[in-house]
Amino acid sequence: MGDLKGNDLKSIKRRRGHLAPFGRFARNRRGSVAIEFGALILPFSLLVFAILESSISFAAQQVMANATDDVARQFRTGQIKVVNEQQLKSLICERMQMVVTAGCPGLVVDLRAFNTFADAANQRIVITNGDLDTTGFKVEPGKSMSKNMLRVFYKWPVMTDFMRKSMASLNDGKTLHFASVTWQNEPFDD
Repeated sequence: MGDLKGNDLKSIKRRRGHLAPFGRFARNRRGSVAIEFGALILPFSLLVFAILESSISFAAQQVMANATDDVARQFRTGQIKVVNEQQLKSLICERMQMVVTAGCPGLVVDLRAFNTFADAANQRIVITNGDLDTTGFKVEPGKSMSKNMLRVFYKWPVMTDFMRKSMASLNDGKTLHFASVTWQNEPFDD
């Protein structure tokens, strides 16, 4: 079309317009990008926020599992023998500080000794009326050679408002993170 003069180019455009009554409409792209963007931005945003929310939640879950393992190892080897609930929460919370709010609100712990590993395995997580049922939770580590189980729960807040309904497992718009370690203490000096 570089060899055509101005009048020839106008006549070709006129002829194309006369051949197909909707041709100009089909070729007109003004505003189509805005319409396509409007149609795609919502699903794209939902996908991006779901990926971010899930990734951050998964990372926090892994940090909590590692903290639980670290603290359980100290009980297993006899480095820690006596502890109350607040001290246990502090031990776990200081290892989770990079991903949770200061003071770890929503952290719940359960540390008990059992006669057998089967007894420990029979412990269930109970959700009552959309909240964790902590009935029977205590912090009583066993003596040397005892079988113990440490369960740690954290009520993780779902950060994205429109994701809260689909991701939250508790009534207050939070999801329950959970870590558990079961072990037999080493023969340390009681």
